[in-house]
Amino acid sequence: MSRAPVPHEALAPHEIEAQAAVWLAALNGDADHDVGPALDAWLAQDVDHAQAFQRASEVWAILPRAAAQEAEAPAYASPRRARSWPVGAAIAACVSALLVVGVLVWSLADAGDYATRLGEQKVATLQDGSRLALNTETRVDVRFDAGHRRIDLAHGEAMFEVAHDASRPFIVVAGDTEIRAIGTVFTVRRTGDDVVVTLIKGRVAVSNARTRPAHRADAVVMLEPGEKLTEPAQGAARVEPESIEAATAWRRGQAMFDDTPLAIAVTELNRYGGVQIAIDDPRVAALPVSGVFDTNAADFAQAVAALHGLRTEQKGRTVHISR
Repeated sequence: MSRAPVPHEALAPHEIEAQAAVWLAALNGDADHDVGPALDAWLAQDVDHAQAFQRASEVWAILPRAAAQEAEAPAYASPRRARSWPVGAAIAACVSALLVVGVLVWSLADAGDYATRLGEQKVATLQDGSRLALNTETRVDVRFDAGHRRIDLAHGEAMFEVAHDASRPFIVVAGDTEIRAIGTVFTVRRTGDDVVVTLIKGRVAVSNARTRPAHRADAVVMLEPGEKLTEPAQGAARVEPESIEAATAWRRGQAMFDDTPLAIAVTELNRYGGVQIAIDDPRVAALPVSGVFDTNAADFAQAVAALHGLRTEQKGRTVHISR
């Protein structure tokens, strides 16, 4: 059962953020009583309370499936995370974690450049009601006008929850790749000239000016939910099934792997900054990794070492994994 927080005097900002997350959980989760009056009283105590609750609500709004995903606990989750929480606790944990680790919120934005630093995440609510989430080291340029809604992804990874507006196409451009949506949820990741589009909900049309000229019959690829389109800088594009939970794990401060070579998993974890992981032995780099892990490279290294009987040694800001 979610419990309403007890008010405290002179709380630090992070403590107010944590209380806001608990109030959100009580309001939307499994509370067995009406928390509305008590919440109203808490909000009225201080303007910082109301602002923190608004930020928590914005973060949760762009995570429509997060609580359910936490409660479901994927079958191949690592033992340390394979547990089932009440929905209210899942909401509080997700929102609190995202607020504490640096998820910032923009509101009512319709133009300009938005960027995140290494290890940072941000969310934005656009004036049309669409929502945008940026992962670590990401930069986008938002340009809306009377006829179009366009976002250019310079680099990094972003999730888009698009408000329906048939009169104004919503277009995301990543290099030569263009993604068109009317009302849908999808992620786009750009690394150099490599682009990956994963559809979470609805439908999107993806075209590529370099590999699929407009005069060709296959100029547009239509994705269905749970499909991932990879547009490599070299080679042919391919469409594959993709776990929605894995594709959106970063929104919960996690990384999810399923028999993934350790070298690839390490590259993913190193994206989030902090302590970095290094592997010098090709045999170790090829070991498979499965599970759900926090995006903390140092903790990941310890967990992988325990799973495979490996050794870790930290030198400065780098953890070396070896046999």
